[in-house]
Amino acid sequence: MTLDLSTLETWLWEAACVIRGPVDAPKFKDYILPLVFLKRLSDVFADEINRLASDYGDHQIVKRIIEDERERGIIADGRGSVRFYIPANARWETIRKRGWAGLGQFLTDAVRAVARENPRLAGVIDGVDFNATTAGQRIISDDYLAALVEILSRYRLGLDDAEPDVLGRAYEYLLRKFAEGQGQSAGEFYTPREVAVLMARLLDPQPDMTVYDPTCGSGGLLIKCHLRLLETHGVQENGRRKLPPRYAPLRLYGQEINPSTFAMARMNAVIHDMEAEIHLGDTMRNPAFKDTAGRLTTFDLVTANPMWNQKFPTDLYENDPFERFRYGVPPSSSADWGWLQHMLASLSDTGRMAVVLDTGAVSRGSGNQGSNRERDIRRAFVEADLIEAVVLLPENLFYNTTAPGIILVINRRKRHPGEILLINASQLFAKGRPKNYLTEEHIETIAEIYHTWGDPVGAYGSTPLHAIITTEEAARNDYNLSPSRYVVLNDKEEALPLEEAVVLLQEAEEERARADANLKAVLAALGLNGTEVQG
Repeated sequence: MTLDLSTLETWLWEAACVIRGPVDAPKFKDYILPLVFLKRLSDVFADEINRLASDYGDHQIVKRIIEDERERGIIADGRGSVRFYIPANARWETIRKRGWAGLGQFLTDAVRAVARENPRLAGVIDGVDFNATTAGQRIISDDYLAALVEILSRYRLGLDDAEPDVLGRAYEYLLRKFAEGQGQSAGEFYTPREVAVLMARLLDPQPDMTVYDPTCGSGGLLIKCHLRLLETHGVQENGRRKLPPRYAPLRLYGQEINPSTFAMARMNAVIHDMEAEIHLGDTMRNPAFKDTAGRLTTFDLVTANPMWNQKFPTDLYENDPFERFRYGVPPSSSADWGWLQHMLASLSDTGRMAVVLDTGAVSRGSGNQGSNRERDIRRAFVEADLIEAVVLLPENLFYNTTAPGIILVINRRKRHPGEILLINASQLFAKGRPKNYLTEEHIETIAEIYHTWGDPVGAYGSTPLHAIITTEEAARNDYNLSPSRYVVLNDKEEALPLEEAVVLLQEAEEERARADANLKAVLAALGLNGTEVQG
């Protein structure tokens, strides 16, 4: 039985309570997560041993094969019968039997041994010292560690015991529950599972494609693309779904600025046999994927959930050495259209992308007199016929906000040139605690409307969930692409979320400051000042 989210969170809460005394809340994740990593590795290793034993009929034969592969470096190269080699002293059953005396040093030695045996995990699992001291005192004593190990022994984390991104889920919960006081937000890196599944369904990756996520977090969106390909083209083999030899796997690429989530993305790639290249760094300021001439690498598919309404100084866009922002400079109050332009510059001539953004990204500035940076960039995208679809999601899906988001689909080779599909899925959700969620039926409904380019019968009772507008109609509506403007459900008026109102206010202040600066420049050229004009 797969460990569900509620059980996982209760389990992690109990683990945190065990070390609540000696460790400050924001540091809980620093001690719990490496042990969750280690348990995941150990349980997966045990599963693979048992699978091989069922093939060969003897555990001793399997152990000899694995030891031989280890000695020849085959496992370290990623070509072995198992994903990675877990030394005997790092296997969970050994750790659990160890007892409390000297446990801190034993755990530190264990995670470092795993990293030595598996160079792909160096820097991923071995960054914590369980024996660390401060002012001459142990930060967390051996008896507390023993209690933590016992709590974490309650559930298995093998391949069939937990969902693929269980590590991301664990980190998201610990960050949201205990670390947000440090100014961190879970929503900066984590996309709800069902939204990630929907994005993979919309993109429908095919064998040998390249997929890129410039803000990849723990790798959840890349994992869902990988799993979607296995679902559509894979076959069942030895209890695992694999691609037949005639199909090439996806080649996955990601960049992540947060070291902890970067480490999880790398581990997730190893665990899922993904051909993934993940880099640590700031994508906007220093994109990792470039060709020998220093130009951005381009990919078949892009999938991403960048931090909404992120703030960057405008000179970052104006002085960009990669010429990414050809459609306009975004306001410093929201980088949404900055991220979209980076992703577009990273998209091949036939590429497609699906990006989760704040709802305001498709509506802010429309209807205003005068210029508006976001509206003007949106107009440029529409005039270039790049926007294929916009999906309005329900409220209260995301952990860091109750506001709805949208999925924006860009296609360089649109199936229906001159048209934009708008899907209002705001009423497609199941109530959950604390968050709403999409069911498989909801995901199927949205994906079918997108792939069949609309449902004339109406997928939600007698009311269609979609509208198809032309680029001319978008222009007449001042490039407002909010699905709720064109598809009204239950006679509800479109409400302005608080987050969007704040960004609009910030943009207005930017425009006012720029207008004031331009006016001063004109007056100075005329030899006047503001006081003379007023008089």
